[in-house]
Amino acid sequence: MKKIMFNDKYCLTQAVLSGAKTMTRRVLRDNVPLGNWEETVKHLPYKIGEVVAIAQPYKDIIECMAEYSDIIINADGSINREFKAGWTNKMFVRGNLMPHHIRITDIKLERLQDISEEDCLKEGIIFIESFSIIGEDAYFFAVKRKVGRMYDNILKFFSSPQRAYADLIDKISGKGTWESNPWVVTYEFKLID
Repeated sequence: MKKIMFNDKYCLTQAVLSGAKTMTRRVLRDNVPLGNWEETVKHLPYKIGEVVAIAQPYKDIIECMAEYSDIIINADGSINREFKAGWTNKMFVRGNLMPHHIRITDIKLERLQDISEEDCLKEGIIFIESFSIIGEDAYFFAVKRKVGRMYDNILKFFSSPQRAYADLIDKISGKGTWESNPWVVTYEFKLID
């Protein structure tokens, strides 16, 4: 089973699991041809209707994986060598062991800056009506930061959903991503479990 990763530093895996994030944009790779939709789709990692596992480190989901815990954790409590890399790094987990999944419901190609207000909210940007500190509507996303051995969420506020999303995508994909306005593939999805 294929897996998909969302950025935990910006609380995006949690946003997917809570239902607040139902869309993701990925910068189109150079080897994906543009122009012929059927040819383009063949080169995309995910297809409409496909069920994809949400990658999470094993340490975060071991309670959900009772049927697999005996494989991952040895009788003496140590982590099985085969699963050690995925204990803290979701890049190395197996998709078929993940407890949460999404179904891809739509795919489109567009320039990054063509994102609509509605799509920014589907990307996990949060809206607060009449934010009392600044006296107007505000949009934000959460940033997870490590404080000692604990994690704390901080919020960053913006005057429009596009400004919030521009800041978020520059943090995730690198400074200047928004300004360069690359082609992106947009996956809309539904959390199924």
